[in-house]
Amino acid sequence: MTEYENRIKSVLGGIVHPETGEDIVSSGIVEHITANGQDAVITLAFRKRRDPFANSIKRQVTAAVTEAFPELAGKIAVTEKEEAPAPPVKEKVSSTAGIRHILAIASGKGGVGKSTVTANLAVTLRDMGYSVGILDADIYGPSMPKMFGVEGYTPQAILRDEQEYILPAETGGIKIASIGFFISPDDALIWRGPMATTALKQLLHQTLWEGLDYLLIDLPPGTGDVHLSVVGEVKVNGAIVVSTPQQVAVADVRRGVNMFRAEGIDVPVLGIIENMAWFTPAELPNNRYYLFGKGGARNMARTEGIDFLGDIPIVQSVMEGGENGTPAVSIHPEVKKYYREIADKIVEKLEKTDR
Repeated sequence: MTEYENRIKSVLGGIVHPETGEDIVSSGIVEHITANGQDAVITLAFRKRRDPFANSIKRQVTAAVTEAFPELAGKIAVTEKEEAPAPPVKEKVSSTAGIRHILAIASGKGGVGKSTVTANLAVTLRDMGYSVGILDADIYGPSMPKMFGVEGYTPQAILRDEQEYILPAETGGIKIASIGFFISPDDALIWRGPMATTALKQLLHQTLWEGLDYLLIDLPPGTGDVHLSVVGEVKVNGAIVVSTPQQVAVADVRRGVNMFRAEGIDVPVLGIIENMAWFTPAELPNNRYYLFGKGGARNMARTEGIDFLGDIPIVQSVMEGGENGTPAVSIHPEVKKYYREIADKIVEKLEKTDR
């Protein structure tokens, strides 16, 4: 830097940035000075992109140099260094992108065995040769960790393609993501509104599903924010509604069906499953006792124009399987028969839409 340029630099040291309180020379804003007595070019580099004081400081620079060096009047160029363009932000890709079919498993009310149906249906689809995952979205009563014996699982994160993913629990080839891995059972009921839906969205989009054939989403009972969040976040290929034969349960199912059919949601209802349809004691295999009424869900499906996917009896091993971490279809051929008939219908329906 020449003596002339050093003198200009000294003058500029008297200009202070209003926000930082530092002079523009010591703070590095004055990046370059070129002057020869005939003209001067002063380059400024502001720390902030679109600094609100930039134009004011440029005027002060011109005025200060003109006053100190009258011979340069009208010959001073004050330029602002162009910032390099910000690197493009890599758009995050949802981990659901490679999933072939996403199914919502719903119920109009609690206590109808929706989660049990979800777990056994997942195992049945796996045994048919499909890759299967479960998203336990029942934030008020997450039960998949217990049903599959993975209650002690602690989710880990993995970095892949510059994105962070949550590693699901995996048992018997089925991937499981549950809100139950992150909260204690005592805390589940305090999760409300935005807190619940935000956690659910993260689980949905950031779990490392790795291109499943089927993702089953076990929704909370009833209708509400969680249901709307799921159908708003991903393309749900179909909804399955679980009921018992009781008339009160059937009435609630109708509300659930109407939710999926509502304008702006338009999720196809693949059908209704009637759970706890009858009880057959082991010592009387030919007898059926309709403890909760007979055919309520089947009749409702007919009146609503919805397919009836099948009924599942009350079997002791179904309850025991859920308690012991082994879904009943894995160990009870009689139970597996009912679920296989239902799964075949679901697969057939979805394969038709793929053509």
